[in-house]
Amino acid sequence: MNSFQLQTPKPQAQTQDSAKKNRDPVKMEEAQLVFVPVPGMGHLISMVELAKLLLNRHHQLTITVLIMKLSNYDFNVIENYTQSVAASTSLSNRIRFMDLPKDEPEVFGFSSFIERQKPHVKQIVSEITKNESNSPRLIGLVLDMFCTPMIDVANDFGLPSYIFFTSSAAFLGFMLHMQVICDEQKANPTELKELNPELVVPSLVNPFPTKVMPSALLGKEILPPLQNFRRFKEVKGIIVNTFFELESYAIESFSDGKVKNLSPLYPVGPILNLGDDGRSKHQEIMQWLDNQPASSVVFLCFGSMGSLSEDQVKEIANALEHSGHRFLWSLRRPHPPTGRMEAPSDYDNPQEVLPEGFLDRMAGIGKVVGWAPQAAILAHEAIGGFVSHCGWNSMLESIWYGVPVAAWPIYGDQQFNAFEMVIEIGLAVEIKMDYRKDSEIIVSCDEIERGIRSVMELDSEKRKKVKQMSERSRMTIMEGGSSYMWLDRLMKDVMDNMS
Repeated sequence: MNSFQLQTPKPQAQTQDSAKKNRDPVKMEEAQLVFVPVPGMGHLISMVELAKLLLNRHHQLTITVLIMKLSNYDFNVIENYTQSVAASTSLSNRIRFMDLPKDEPEVFGFSSFIERQKPHVKQIVSEITKNESNSPRLIGLVLDMFCTPMIDVANDFGLPSYIFFTSSAAFLGFMLHMQVICDEQKANPTELKELNPELVVPSLVNPFPTKVMPSALLGKEILPPLQNFRRFKEVKGIIVNTFFELESYAIESFSDGKVKNLSPLYPVGPILNLGDDGRSKHQEIMQWLDNQPASSVVFLCFGSMGSLSEDQVKEIANALEHSGHRFLWSLRRPHPPTGRMEAPSDYDNPQEVLPEGFLDRMAGIGKVVGWAPQAAILAHEAIGGFVSHCGWNSMLESIWYGVPVAAWPIYGDQQFNAFEMVIEIGLAVEIKMDYRKDSEIIVSCDEIERGIRSVMELDSEKRKKVKQMSERSRMTIMEGGSSYMWLDRLMKDVMDNMS
């Protein structure tokens, strides 16, 4: 496969005829895709939103989403979500969800879990292809970035596969580069971190400090190994949840020959789930926000898998109290170390982990809650800043709603995302970019308070820059925008599989 030459779309050069052609990029033939997400709400929601985009662009397309069922992990939440999508969307007759058999490993390993799903996926794909005389033709598989073993299933049926990459384009470039240099130097990421204070990465303008090496690469997490990224060169395309205006340098780095033999890149984001205003199920939270002044509240939330120790919780509480800012804090209880992939739970009584009298003293200033509707909260005009774990989806939501971020990564790719947001793009302030959940480090009250005060500055250049990027994030998905045009290119490529 030849190196893909990425060219930035130039909407301003589009004629009326070419615009019309872009709006109707493919013949309206009936076709079907199979989506394979991993069993996590963040990844599943992003994939479903991508499916909706494709269905809205091609009215003869149907999509089957396969749901992996992992014991003790978000299963009821996932089931409720898929049922609500099936019931509420106008596309419900063209998107369906199929459950795979439940998997109950004694000790969870991500790679082995995905491998065990292959026979189930193969069986469903076989049934779909056998029934093509009565249903639309299957023309490809769209795989979560962690589901590369499913490329084998696609190959068995002579079908093209596409990767949906739910992190940033810069992180994609970083991971591909790490895979190459680890092979060349016969070293693992931990050794590279110890030997090199900085790395030069093709997808980054700035040198990358290895102290913020993503936790996912350091062998202490259950995510797939670096070898997973070797298979990205085997797919027909890589769909990335980002947009050109946000990551122009990273996206263009894929066309300058530094990344060899990579499949075409389609930056079609931001892909977000913006439908729920939070008021139906979280009325108390939203009403509390209604009573706060504009841009006065700092929101603290560490993602669906994010939780912190009791000692760290107390430091956060002290920082909030000292800062004097209004706050809304989504506080979750860590799950016990069982070796399984389990989400945190809500505290029955948050006071048990907070400083004595904290809730009473803060009653008129702040609110401590359990799970919270993050996107709906970020959309509220009362929110002025966001203390975040820096999951990529959360970063895109903060940009969409124009809320500056104080970066406090915990696991996965989040240390890299924090570096990108703070240093590379300049849309966030730092609390502690090199924090890791598995470390013994406690971030001090003073460090947290500095981050909160910085992110809540109302007239800061950072806030202005975030507001500007917010406008661009909305323009890019409109007709003539770069992501709109990349989606047209993707749809044309997908539908070319009919021939």
